Amino acid sequence: MTDLSGKRIVVTGGAGFLGRVVCRLLLARGVSVTNLFVPRQREFDLTLEADVERMYDIARPDIVIHLAAEVGGIGANMAQPGRFFFANMAMGLHLIEHARRRSLEKFIHTGTVCAYPKHCPVPFQEEALWNGYPEETNAPYGVAKKALFVMLDGYRRQYGLKSAVVVPVNLYGPGDNFNPESSHVIPALIRKCVEASLAGATEVVCWGTGKATREFLYVDDAAEAIVRASEIMEEPLPINLGGGVEISIRDLMVKIALACDYSGHIVWDASKPDGQPRRSLDITRARALLGWEPQQNFETGLARTVKWWLEHVRESR
Repeated sequence: MTDLSGKRIVVTGGAGFLGRVVCRLLLARGVSVTNLFVPRQREFDLTLEADVERMYDIARPDIVIHLAAEVGGIGANMAQPGRFFFANMAMGLHLIEHARRRSLEKFIHTGTVCAYPKHCPVPFQEEALWNGYPEETNAPYGVAKKALFVMLDGYRRQYGLKSAVVVPVNLYGPGDNFNPESSHVIPALIRKCVEASLAGATEVVCWGTGKATREFLYVDDAAEAIVRASEIMEEPLPINLGGGVEISIRDLMVKIALACDYSGHIVWDASKPDGQPRRSLDITRARALLGWEPQQNFETGLARTVKWWLEHVRESR
């Protein structure tokens, strides 16, 4: 088991939603502030090899936890499939190659549930990752992230680069991305309900039929699993991180409307895509290898997320 306390650690995406919590946990594990480096996008474009090299020169890490990604909901994936493939592929490609060149102690890669085949037996097991093509709307993003699983496996076998790979479902929690152009489903629906309430709107329109199911993982639970993988794993064996509750988008919207105190009519626009029909992960491997399982009750986590956004709205107004 790796003692992180004396290590120099780079957390890409460390200023983001998940990254801030991972950094907080690393500090709680004894990592010093001076040994924790978060490359900011305004200073380092990690899609550029020269910037990746410069980041490694400055930070001199022992371990890299790669959380940075260009990602969004169905709409963002449909609007920017080329960019999402390139950016995520390029970041991982350069970071892993220069980790190998510098004999990095360990590389931790955060994958995505979008890597799974569109029609995959539920709950998804890691062995099924290569049993079909991902759901079309997010395939470029999912394939780019999944290709890096293969890269890490090859680098472990050829160069001895130690690594870990985690595969989380959609995250949620306070501090999430509520940008309507790029947010995932929970913050997008919360924002719809809150804005409809403030405007006195009698209805909100949601994408799809609402029949698709999803599973959600509270950000603190995801961060704990990532830090444990950093401590424990040395092989890039994909490890699912799920929240334990599969719920339809229609039922999710009912819960969100209730939490937001919105009583208007909910309209489903079936001309818009549902995305993958079902998503739910088997976390047997995470329990066995990391001693991890989610701790946050979904309704409580959802209420905390709504409360955070309402406070944010009040402050901005």
